[in-house]
Amino acid sequence: MEAVRIRTDQAEAGMKVASDVYTSNNQLIIPKDTELDERMITRLRFYNIYGLLIYRNKPQVKLVEEVSYIEMLRSTPEFKKFNRTYVETIRNVEDNFNSVLNGQDEFDIDNLLAETDRILQEGRNGAHILEMLHGIRNYDDMTYVHSLNVSLICNVFGGWLKYSAEDIRILTLAGLLHDIGKMLIPREIITKADALTQEEFKIIKTHSIKGYQALKDQTIDIRVKYAALMHHERCDGSGYPNGFVSEQIDDFAKIIAIADVYDAMTSNRRYRNAICPFDVVEEFERDGFLKYDPRFLIMFLERIVQSYLHNIVRLSDGREGEVIMINKLSLARPVVRCGSTYVDLSKERKLSIKEII
Repeated sequence: MEAVRIRTDQAEAGMKVASDVYTSNNQLIIPKDTELDERMITRLRFYNIYGLLIYRNKPQVKLVEEVSYIEMLRSTPEFKKFNRTYVETIRNVEDNFNSVLNGQDEFDIDNLLAETDRILQEGRNGAHILEMLHGIRNYDDMTYVHSLNVSLICNVFGGWLKYSAEDIRILTLAGLLHDIGKMLIPREIITKADALTQEEFKIIKTHSIKGYQALKDQTIDIRVKYAALMHHERCDGSGYPNGFVSEQIDDFAKIIAIADVYDAMTSNRRYRNAICPFDVVEEFERDGFLKYDPRFLIMFLERIVQSYLHNIVRLSDGREGEVIMINKLSLARPVVRCGSTYVDLSKERKLSIKEII
């Protein structure tokens, strides 16, 4: 029988589930081939399951129009509430940044962190926050939007690293302020849709020093200032502005460097669409272990790919399937179940995941 993907609010008693249904914590709640009843549908809503695969057992009847994972996510009241809070927070953060950079005020640290807390309270856990961010990737990626995303990723990252509450607080703030120097770069360069000239790129690269200078006299933790200065440094000495090597780079700057690149690559840009998270993970695996601190990079990549376990993906050959197992030695290449076929992408090197659907 043909399987079709539906939103949870379209589920009806009597429909048969075409694939195992898991919670965000990887708990199986409804096995494949189970016939839904009202109790099970209530359970789906309780666990905030956005959609599921069901069998279309009556081909002549069009049950629903098949929808993508992102469409299912965006249709939920939970996402709509998260999105409203996100937009309000961006506006407030932008106002705070501008008032400080115009010399009208100092950074109100408690107020800035209260803004990020508003969003964090909308999420159930770290994976859920990242899932929500994935749903808003079509927003214009202005500097303060990117800064907010990096701040939220850093908060989740700090939890994964089991940092103290105070260190997570400082890391979250450092993520929010890491790109403050870009506010001091001419807007026509920051927002340019075409490729930057060599001279324009040189100007862009001054943002880390400008950011440090904007923060150096503020009454904030030194690690926040270092993050603004060092988040483009790389452990192999290939970064800027100073070409520091690993032992010269502050740990918070190393963490923010990873979050910064991940968000930039998985976000829509004026000159390209968002890159699939699995492609980003593969890029990190291929070139990242010399540039980024392995202590942080391995943890980050493992947690990122785990957050996509049991998601439906589209492979490079057009087939669709469910991510069912992560390969520890090749994180970007999990095992995907396509119907009755199991595709181990760590062995099928000509195939790859092209899209989360």
